Amino acid sequence: MSSRRDFVKKTTLVGAGIAIAPSITYGATSISKEKLNVALIGVGLRGTNHLTNLLQRKDILITAICDIDPTRITIAKEHITKAGFKAPKIYGKDEYDYRNLLELQEVDAVIISTPWLWHTRMAVDAMKAGKYTGVEVSAANTMEECWDLVNTHEETGSHVMILENVNYRRDILAVLNMVRQEVFGELIHFRCGYQHDLRFVKLNDGKTPYGKGVEFGDKGISESKWRTQHSLLRNGDVYPTHGVGPIATMCNINRGNRFVSMTSHATKAVGLHKYIVENGGADHPNAALQWKQGDVITSTINTANGETIIVTHDCNSPRPYSLGFRVQGSQGLWEVDGSRMYIEGKSEPHRWDEAKSWLKKYDHPLWKKYGDYASGSGHGGMDFFVLNAFIESAKANIAPPLDAYDAAAWSAITPLSEASIANNGEPQDFPDFTRGLWVNRLPYNWIKDSF
Repeated sequence: MSSRRDFVKKTTLVGAGIAIAPSITYGATSISKEKLNVALIGVGLRGTNHLTNLLQRKDILITAICDIDPTRITIAKEHITKAGFKAPKIYGKDEYDYRNLLELQEVDAVIISTPWLWHTRMAVDAMKAGKYTGVEVSAANTMEECWDLVNTHEETGSHVMILENVNYRRDILAVLNMVRQEVFGELIHFRCGYQHDLRFVKLNDGKTPYGKGVEFGDKGISESKWRTQHSLLRNGDVYPTHGVGPIATMCNINRGNRFVSMTSHATKAVGLHKYIVENGGADHPNAALQWKQGDVITSTINTANGETIIVTHDCNSPRPYSLGFRVQGSQGLWEVDGSRMYIEGKSEPHRWDEAKSWLKKYDHPLWKKYGDYASGSGHGGMDFFVLNAFIESAKANIAPPLDAYDAAAWSAITPLSEASIANNGEPQDFPDFTRGLWVNRLPYNWIKDSF
């Protein structure tokens, strides 16, 4: 922790923070700030993780925090005091008190880490208030919300960054390095998703041993208070960005390429009912619930440049964690499961290589230079990089590397998957959130001399 604090105190991270070069600011005047006034809306588990990492920096001030749970406010205040920062202003008297926070002149940027249904409305309000906005994933739930993010960004000139940390994972950036150097040849196919047994998160009452509760909603704790309800009422991929975000970067979505159409299918819903019966009994009231979300949601996306992307959502069944990445081109491919690589002309014919040596060879310059400082930041270090990209972009008031168009396109998978499943897998067209500008928008670039 101390090494990261000393590092940020002594070192300029503008180039390092924006690992993937941002485009020019849309309409707001670029004003460089040496010290950024940051507010946090939502200081639950994820928001507190952001807070902890922010408190390692000397180029920010935490000027305000907001949460409707007084316990979380107390925890956040203790973190801030212990780190030696001045006490922030506190908001959270009701669900809309965050709007009073947004009126503060001493807030330059906000980080939103609240339940999904609040992400877009809070991000829109923040942009309208002229705040540089970071929003946790997914950024939107409906197609209307996707357009709200884009339209508000364009109308106000304020920026929003979708805080997708997996884009900064070490193996992902190494594979991106390989993609940019055309090691895989011409790209043709991808697989990704969110495959993570979350039954213990979705059903938790806080009274039984962690992971064995069967309550949610008002009787639940943490994410079970709000996340589980989506599985009860919605049948679609409600959490696509951990998988599709990195893949979208690799195939230049919104920057010379775009998502064109998608089909989705869902299995039956078995996992949550089985979990409730096994841990709460067949006579528990929740055992009678009819869960709507299929245990496995499979979506196939077509892109303008002719690639296909298979996206999987699997959170209600017993399984080890995996984002299921596969990056395939005309010259070879990488698969995260099994950590294997095959490059024609380099690998032994018809035999997999262990990916470790390839990933080490193409380790991203960002990780090679700053990986030690990221240690302990959360999620294997990638939380340091995504937060740093946000802070440095906000300080310079330039477009973030993962912008409003990315937030909209990636999040659109959710409503489109719901529509496709409801219509027996009928293809759904993606809107062009860039209104044609994807044709000429430059792909992500590296500023190699800034690493």
